[in-house]
Amino acid sequence: MGSRIRVLQFITPAGFYGAERWVLALANNLNPETVTCDLAVTRESDHQDLSVAEYFPTVAGQVHYLPMRGRFDWRVVSQLVCVIKEREIDVVHTHGYKSDILGYLAARRAGVPCMSTPHGFAGKVDLKLATFIRLGMLVLRRFDAVVPLSEELQSDMRRFRVPAERTHFVRNGVDLKDIDRELSHYTPAEKTSKRDQKTIGFIGQMIPRKGIPDLLSAFDQLRSEDQALRLQLVGDGHQRSELESIVANGVSRASVEFLGFRSDRLQLLKGFDLFVMTSSLEGIPRCMMEAMAVGVPVVAYDIPGVDQLVEHGRTGMLAPHGDKAALADCCRQVLTNPDFAASLAANARRHIEEQYSAGRMAREYEVLFESLVANQRTVSGVSRKERAS
Repeated sequence: MGSRIRVLQFITPAGFYGAERWVLALANNLNPETVTCDLAVTRESDHQDLSVAEYFPTVAGQVHYLPMRGRFDWRVVSQLVCVIKEREIDVVHTHGYKSDILGYLAARRAGVPCMSTPHGFAGKVDLKLATFIRLGMLVLRRFDAVVPLSEELQSDMRRFRVPAERTHFVRNGVDLKDIDRELSHYTPAEKTSKRDQKTIGFIGQMIPRKGIPDLLSAFDQLRSEDQALRLQLVGDGHQRSELESIVANGVSRASVEFLGFRSDRLQLLKGFDLFVMTSSLEGIPRCMMEAMAVGVPVVAYDIPGVDQLVEHGRTGMLAPHGDKAALADCCRQVLTNPDFAASLAANARRHIEEQYSAGRMAREYEVLFESLVANQRTVSGVSRKERAS
């Protein structure tokens, strides 16, 4: 196209997890010569984790902080409209039910196309939150483009009656260049000093759909066979205190560490001997892609989304959802067979390189941005400068 496209990523950060890191991966891999990528985030409390804004690449675009009172604040719409007009934004790109609702209203008021990337949907929630999530699902039907990250999420779009002609599947991806650069000079200290001690790890939100109690149960089984085994849990969430209570009253309490949110998650991940995910619901989980990219073997429950990443016995190990004995057995096979573990890790890295790189993902998004802008200008006949005025 004749001029650089201006995109506004909009997210209401819940921490620094999959969706937030996905936004960074996309921004890092868009071509800055053809796309300017700004970021808008809501500032909802003094203690909110805004790492996504702090790490956002300055070469991509500007960051905009939008004050928000409480869980939901309609005044954010007007703030977004001001950003859209001041920055002459061409496309609003939203992530999550709150950003979908607020971003859609702002984009429509400003007269620009809007795109949403669903990252997954919450399980059991309270009635008020369920109402907002339902509203977000209804709003998705009116977006100019909805871009699910997995086949399962694509099926959800059909179930939510999002028009097929507005649904575009772009497979999720991780920023391999960023991962490799960050880990290029890193050697896990404890790997070299404690070769007999093995670490199982988890990174993600501590919320019910992550199924962490099942991981704790499987770990108890494994530790009864190997007293040197330890478990590290990286992340935070409203279930953390419940999980800490389970561990405190369990047989493995001395071998389980709650590390909270960590900015050095990739270094911690590289130090794991095994990454385990026990979720009941995922898109294409970014933390698992990162584990596969850094060469850590993975074990997980066999659920939609995860099954796109893991081929049992080749790129990782899968257990039937809820089968804690099978989960423990999969972990045992990896932990007790170094050659098998190395083969899984090598195959997994190759799979990520071929199918799940953020560079490939960003190129596909650039095509979608161009298409939305071209369609908007054809329909409205209004140029960016005319719209801004």
